[in-house]
Parts: sequence; structure tokens; C-alpha cells
Amino acid sequence: MNTPTSWSCLRTDGKAPNQKVVIDISVSPNAKKTEIVGWHDGALRLRLAAPPVDGAANDALRKWLATQLGVPQSRVELLRGASGRRKQWSVDASMDDVTAWLSTQIALQK
Repeated sequence: MNTPTSWSCLRTDGKAPNQKVVIDISVSPNAKKTEIVGWHDGALRLRLAAPPVDGAANDALRKWLATQLGVPQSRVELLRGASGRRKQWSVDASMDDVTAWLSTQIALQK
């Protein structure tokens, strides 16, 4: 089930009370620091301070998303893109919480 949102990188999946937010992310690994840098083809563009080796980038991205959204890592799940730059993550958080977090990101306000 999809709920309209002003953020092209977000959609909902499932029905309440088990509804989750799906985030499309385009990742550039091996950066000096992890940060949001803008948009890429409808996805959140992110520089990631981790190498794309043996799942290290995915683990680092899971930890970063969990920290940013204030949820346990167990509530952040990789749905698609384990070996690619384009990824879809499911987050067990409210759409309001995720959109509030995105609205505070300076790189997205340009």
C-alpha cells in the first residue's frame, strides 16, 4: 500500500499496525564521512564512509539510518540492492518521523 508523500524517495509498505516506511537510497561508498548530499533519480543521495566490501557498506548504512531515525538497528532492513549503489531500506518507524527527519537535512533544502 502506498501513501502519497512529498518525498519521492519514500513510500509505505504494509498495513497498520505493521506498516513500514521504505526509503530509496543511492549510495557512494568510500567517502570521508557519511552524509546526505541531495537527490539522484528520485532517491536520497548519500555519501557513505565505508568500503563496499563484504557487506561493510550495508552494515554501516543500517547503523547510520538507525541512529539518524532513533530506532534500533533491528528495525532497519535492507530490501533490495545488497551489492548495488541503489538500495531500498524498510524502516519500522512512522512516516511522520521519517519526513520530519528529512525536512531537517540541509542538503535537501536547496
